[in-house]
Amino acid sequence: MSTQRPRRAAVTGIGVIAPNGLRADAYWKSVREGLGVLDRITREGCEYLPLRVAGEVRAFDAADLIEERFLVQTDRFSHFAMAATVLALDDAGLGAVDPEEAYDIGVVTAAGSGGGEFGQRELQKLWGQGSRFVGPYQSIAWFYAASTGQISIRGGFKGPCGVVASDEAGGLDAIAHAARGVRRGTGVMVVGAAEAPLAPYSMVCQLAYPELSTVEDPDRAYRPFTEGACGFVPAEGGAMLVVEDERRARDRGAAVRAVVAGHAATFTGASQWERSREGLAHAIRGALAEADCAPEEIDVVFADALGVPAADRAEALAIADALGAHGTRVPVTAPKTGIGRAYCGAPLLDTAAAVLAMEHGQIPPTPNVFDICHDLDLVTSNARPAELRTALVLSRGLMGSNAALVVRRGGEHAR
Repeated sequence: MSTQRPRRAAVTGIGVIAPNGLRADAYWKSVREGLGVLDRITREGCEYLPLRVAGEVRAFDAADLIEERFLVQTDRFSHFAMAATVLALDDAGLGAVDPEEAYDIGVVTAAGSGGGEFGQRELQKLWGQGSRFVGPYQSIAWFYAASTGQISIRGGFKGPCGVVASDEAGGLDAIAHAARGVRRGTGVMVVGAAEAPLAPYSMVCQLAYPELSTVEDPDRAYRPFTEGACGFVPAEGGAMLVVEDERRARDRGAAVRAVVAGHAATFTGASQWERSREGLAHAIRGALAEADCAPEEIDVVFADALGVPAADRAEALAIADALGAHGTRVPVTAPKTGIGRAYCGAPLLDTAAAVLAMEHGQIPPTPNVFDICHDLDLVTSNARPAELRTALVLSRGLMGSNAALVVRRGGEHAR
């Protein structure tokens, strides 16, 4: 009977492209300081739409990190993902792939829609100029799987690849998928999500969501857990992580930044926010069970924080249902109120923030939120110093998915 220790999935690299920072260190500095960057949308063609406020990624030049031959084939959402991958691999200390190891490195991303900007541009050419003017990459750039494909091709990664399409919560599901791949024998998984939902066509599609905020004041447009909650605002960007076998990481001298300890997911139906209470609580319990983690071991919760009164109430109750008395005492935060919800990219940004918070011993605040109307210890105004060993990240999707992820600080022993 084998006594070999089970493989653990360790986070060794973080790459971020977000409205408040283009690298993990810049992102953390903004998150820690509670910097809010929500502002009026400046993208061309969007000025007459009722959605006025979002989190835009500005001062981003994909050519700084990605070769032109890949850029012309891809949409902005893939530019974000590829750039974040470069940063994550560099952070993990992984250089050019040895051909002998190519089959030991896989890629998985989550996507909520795909390449709306690229697709709109090519369809406008088709409508206005004719089929000869439509570029050949229209057939692939819009596809929600494009980021996984381009990351694997560019990096020469030939291990297991996939795409998770399970609503906004798919960001956490993708991390779990990568962690399972590592536990089953893959050496390294590049995992994450990035979105670019601010092209005119994409924005028109989003206007059908009743949960979307159309408030024009950036300081009031996204205020979950308050009496003034009026929905969420969208954001661009996301994050990519390098997740690898912990023993492999330590053997090559890499820092283990965190361990993916537990995950669970449920489904409760589109916009059924009252029902999401039960579904999210069930997901939390499942993630705790997989992590062999007691409720009182959770040191911080990164909330989904939709900004819809019924959804906020359901989340607060779900935390209490799953964590018991600890649910009203554990610090809760939602840094995304300062940058908006980047759909599948949002829980990846929260996971990156959770890892950084555990490293730095600080719980970041929830920007623009002060008058809490739920029984939560929501961290506001300023970062809160704390000894953080275990974090719980929550996510829900507009179509009804719920997910919970438990991550432990690097160096902490899994139970």
